[in-house]
Amino acid sequence: MNIHEHQAKEILKEFGASVPEGVVIYDIKEIEEKIKKLSSNLIIKAQIHAGGRGKAGGIKLAKNHEELIKGAKEILGKILITKQTGPKGKKVKRLYIEEVSEIKNEFYLSCLIDRSTSKIAFISSTEGGMDIEKVAETNPEKIKKTKFNLQDKISENDFESIIKDFKLNNNQKIEAKKIINGIYNILVKKDASLIEVNPLIITKAGSLCCLDAKISFDDNAIFRHPEILKLRDLNEEDPIETEASKHNLSYIKLDGSIGCMVNGAGLAMATMDIIKLYGSEPANFLDVGGGASKEKVSAAFKIILSDKNVKGILINIFGGIMRCDILAQGVVEAAKETNLSIPLVVRLAGTNVEKGKEILKNSNLKIISANNLSDAAKKIIEVTK
Repeated sequence: MNIHEHQAKEILKEFGASVPEGVVIYDIKEIEEKIKKLSSNLIIKAQIHAGGRGKAGGIKLAKNHEELIKGAKEILGKILITKQTGPKGKKVKRLYIEEVSEIKNEFYLSCLIDRSTSKIAFISSTEGGMDIEKVAETNPEKIKKTKFNLQDKISENDFESIIKDFKLNNNQKIEAKKIINGIYNILVKKDASLIEVNPLIITKAGSLCCLDAKISFDDNAIFRHPEILKLRDLNEEDPIETEASKHNLSYIKLDGSIGCMVNGAGLAMATMDIIKLYGSEPANFLDVGGGASKEKVSAAFKIILSDKNVKGILINIFGGIMRCDILAQGVVEAAKETNLSIPLVVRLAGTNVEKGKEILKNSNLKIISANNLSDAAKKIIEVTK
């Protein structure tokens, strides 16, 4: 789960990190009252779950009240299109008005779990304010990775490794330690999956400050943090993915035309791979889980069909915990309820597979059975050409 910049900064502040003073605005009418405690030199930032806001016109400087009101009106309600939003863009429904910081140096700092080693990893770079992926591609030597096992606190050696290239003075090192410890504690105590500060700056006054911030949280652990769940902004999420989450379905929309319904993440990945192998593209990743009910299968079916790009559906189920006859009944009911008009290929294997096939056969629906995954992929691609 992602949150907005202003929310991420509040959490960083709670954990001892220094951030600029700012206020969040949902309506132009709120500006007069909320900015009273801020200085006159301000910056207006669109709050969307995507990077590249500045290039899309979502960040404006305001040197006086007139520029502030004008800039806020221009950004609030605007559709921002960036590399991360896709061509449809995202509508700006809230602004963050923040005091301008005078920048002397910019750094990059982030913390996440390194999946290859199961260690905590801090990534630091002197190339702050830039796309870190681009830096990794063009100047990999500019990126410092410090990895260590979970521990009560960061060791002095690891801390020195993280900030080595920043060349900080003693006072700045004290500030950096507070920020880095705060980031580490957020990762551990709040089950964050990524905390990114880009840029981390040294102001002209010589202090460290988190000028921009992004935090993502582990969806599987969110039940432990109702205070984090309250920060969720459904306006920033794909409506179909939001609907899927209500049914505990793992769904990610993709750009292809073959809808997929599979039980198990590994099997889902294999299904998408074989669709690509035979010359087409999957429209989604959808894992109904090991113990899906008829109702859950029906919900999954409707979610796939809500994607207008879908020209055909491939269902690939291995009945272990989930019985094939239960799945087949769910498919039949959902197909009838939605008046299915596109091709459907079903491959079943496992518990009660013959009962499942019998249910599909007797449904009087145009369901194409497949013997194995390869056969299923060939058939769905053939009938959707």
